[in-house]
Amino acid sequence: MTSSHGSLPAAPVPSAEAAAAGGAAADTPVVADRNELPDRVWTLPNVLSVLRLLGVPLFLWLLLGPQADGWAVVVLMVSGFTDWADGKLARALGQSSRLGALLDPAADRLYIVATLVAFVLRDVVPLWVVAILVGRELVLGVMLLVLRRHGHPPLQVHYLGKAATFILLYAFPLLLLADGDGPLVAVAQPVAWALTIWGGSLYVLAGVFYVIQVAGIVRGERSVGAAP
Repeated sequence: MTSSHGSLPAAPVPSAEAAAAGGAAADTPVVADRNELPDRVWTLPNVLSVLRLLGVPLFLWLLLGPQADGWAVVVLMVSGFTDWADGKLARALGQSSRLGALLDPAADRLYIVATLVAFVLRDVVPLWVVAILVGRELVLGVMLLVLRRHGHPPLQVHYLGKAATFILLYAFPLLLLADGDGPLVAVAQPVAWALTIWGGSLYVLAGVFYVIQVAGIVRGERSVGAAP
């Protein structure tokens, strides 16, 4: 998946303070501020993102209530399509927005966490898989607090994180299929776990990159502050 609503990954570029300090923090990443995006609410991409968010409780109910796995997979597929479509439409129609840049990653993470919780409750995946992926989200939550303390907005969504989300959203329906009965289980199981391990590894790696970027920002600020 590409980064939706026109958001771009933060790139390591020299900051103005670093230049003034003789390059002390020349490699500090500058965070692109979402507040610089247009303050739009009623756009087609935003409507798609809101629909994705509304699909999360429906998805959970289908998995944990009637255990209607087929319909849950349909909701997940629609979510994946709208995740792709809202970014394309935002760029094609020039409707990138501040709200959209926040809704898109929020919907991605909610679907992943909701799916993992449901899978643990239904014994589809072992607890350690969920612990690793949810732990990654907790670490990123701490990083957001660090950024806020230093007066920075959240980092833009990294392409590696979007790719990992894309893979996991393909792996989850296959995990459901592999947990059932039928002739496709033997085929779905190895593919589902291969995608889960691949996507999970990239998901954690994207989190590591996020922590490194935040550490670079904080270290750069301290270097600038210590410069004569």
